[in-house]
Amino acid sequence: MVAQIDPFHAIAISREAHRLEAEGRSILHMEFGQPSTGAPAAAIAEAHRVLDRDPMGYWESPALKERIARHYRERHGVTVEAEQILLTCGASPGLVLALNSLFMPGDRVVIARPGYVAYRNTIKALYLEPEEVACGPAERYQISADALAAIDPAPQGLIVASPANPTGTIIPPEEMARIAGLCAQRGIRIVSDEIYHGLSYGAPARSMLEYAPGAVVVNSFSKYFSMAGWRLGWVVVPHDLVETARARMGNLFLMPPSLAQHAGLKAFDARDELDGHVATYRRNRELLLAALPALGLREIAPPDGAFYIYADVGHLTGDSLAFCRKLLHDTGVATAPGVDFDPDEGRRHIRFSFAVSTAQVQDAISRMIPWFKTQAAHVTA
Repeated sequence: MVAQIDPFHAIAISREAHRLEAEGRSILHMEFGQPSTGAPAAAIAEAHRVLDRDPMGYWESPALKERIARHYRERHGVTVEAEQILLTCGASPGLVLALNSLFMPGDRVVIARPGYVAYRNTIKALYLEPEEVACGPAERYQISADALAAIDPAPQGLIVASPANPTGTIIPPEEMARIAGLCAQRGIRIVSDEIYHGLSYGAPARSMLEYAPGAVVVNSFSKYFSMAGWRLGWVVVPHDLVETARARMGNLFLMPPSLAQHAGLKAFDARDELDGHVATYRRNRELLLAALPALGLREIAPPDGAFYIYADVGHLTGDSLAFCRKLLHDTGVATAPGVDFDPDEGRRHIRFSFAVSTAQVQDAISRMIPWFKTQAAHVTA
């Protein structure tokens, strides 16, 4: 039997947005979580240098793996050896690699709802069983140790994300420690999606490796490093999983592009430039949060990190996909429907990405304020 995979509706919204743009419409792309900025200048310069001098080929950069290992020592105080790091073609293959290395068909893997659409669908594609736990405002849209303790029998796996997509919420350190302890007691393997690390607006996000050395961590150059199109990421695996994961990596994905690896090494030390992007996101976040009351949106997930606002529009619609399409056609603002992230409650939510320029956020707000007022008037009429 072929696994039944649900569509990623934000991709359809984006296709429609690009079609309208090709027709001459002014479109503001807030549907995807991708920075509008490019790779750091040093990374681009290195790519030009390598293109001129190196024919390239199949290659795994020892220097990049060492640099990533150093990052965990310096930023998180944990020892990770270079051999534990597998370089991947972005976080999406990294997630496949992690799940396929850890679990057998039929194993149950717990995820938060709302959560990133590909968690549910990748789990299903690998013939695992997604077990979704509803996480609302009371739980700050995150899995808790108490929720895990209530699942009987214990699942084989858990995916956590902090900061999370679509909500931007961060799991507090003490709760991460409780989750790690509970998983150790119950034999639950942890996959920690940490692709939004570096993008936080209060205390920095903590790595699950600080609490669970046996966790598998997925990370990427697509978000903080502003290199989505370069398709470069990494997975950190415990020593007992290195050979298993490496065998799967070699057969399923081989290795990431050589050019991206050269550039990624330079990007790791472009912190001043990259933190400037974070300052822009911080300003964009502030602008959107200040504008939400004028949009009539008062129930949102706390955007501690990442670059998203997940908002309840249930007073205006019960069909978030149709709502996002109408918003796009009427205003040119492309957003993501909540049904991608939560097949149930997501019908009354939408997600804004503020990983665009501040001018674009200001333009989007000016377009949306009168539109949302009109929608509210229609509902109450």
